[in-house]
Amino acid sequence: MKTSIKVAALSGAMALALSACGGQEDPLSESGGESGETIVVGSQQYYSNTIIAEIYAQALEAEGYNVQREYEIGQREVYASELEDGNIDVFPEYEGSLLQYFDSDTTATSADEIEEELASALPDGLTALDRAEATDQNSLVVTKDFAEEHNLQEIGDLASIDGLVVGANPEFEIRPYGPTGLKDAYGVEVELQTIDDSGGPLTVKALNDGEIDVAANIFTSSPSIAANDFVVLEDPEQIVPQEHIAPIVTDSVDENAQEVLNDISARLDQDELLALNARSVDEQAVPEVIASDWLADQGVTD
Repeated sequence: MKTSIKVAALSGAMALALSACGGQEDPLSESGGESGETIVVGSQQYYSNTIIAEIYAQALEAEGYNVQREYEIGQREVYASELEDGNIDVFPEYEGSLLQYFDSDTTATSADEIEEELASALPDGLTALDRAEATDQNSLVVTKDFAEEHNLQEIGDLASIDGLVVGANPEFEIRPYGPTGLKDAYGVEVELQTIDDSGGPLTVKALNDGEIDVAANIFTSSPSIAANDFVVLEDPEQIVPQEHIAPIVTDSVDENAQEVLNDISARLDQDELLALNARSVDEQAVPEVIASDWLADQGVTD
């Protein structure tokens, strides 16, 4: 029996607001880039993604661009159409999952293959800029005790466990690495318990409390993995794609703004991403402060 834990939802009012906000001219702006238009930066309903979006936003503002923020707007199934329609201009994305969203038949697994296919799969008007070294992989995670009890190292080791309960966002059900993918690739059968917090504290608590056996969306850059001594199961069949972070932009984002975003990608490696996320989780610092401090440390802003 499936259960659901909800922490947030995109309201109809926000959806309507998004439909009217993209690329609007600001007659009062004297420094919004050559076009004088506002760049709308969006983010997923996921703290790490919002931090990166805020880094993009502040870096663009430092170059004189007008920026409008539309953060925490849900998962890809919600915001992709807003990107395609040009209502959001810049979005930090995860290349592997984005490719699978636009091309469900892809077999690309390596970062280079994914990048090449993504360039062709993106709808007209959207471009993937330079990818960062940093990745934020989906992963299948278990507690150390559960791993030791069942001698777990790889995802396929789960196949011998009956009644396996996996906790994840609702979208996991239709992902290539969801229940169908797990069964096809590894012979693993699971029951999904939806926990709609993108691997956040509700998911961590459910895993520690034994309400679920496996968490399928505690991302590999999450400080909670080390903090809780969780075990990330290996994925030899590579059903979970490489998830290098890259800015996705619309055609309304000019060349100079693209260079600003590419510069951020060049600076964002795995250690930097882990440090950014740790400040959010351990210090409860807000994205605005985390982004501002990081950009200053990197010498991007004063």
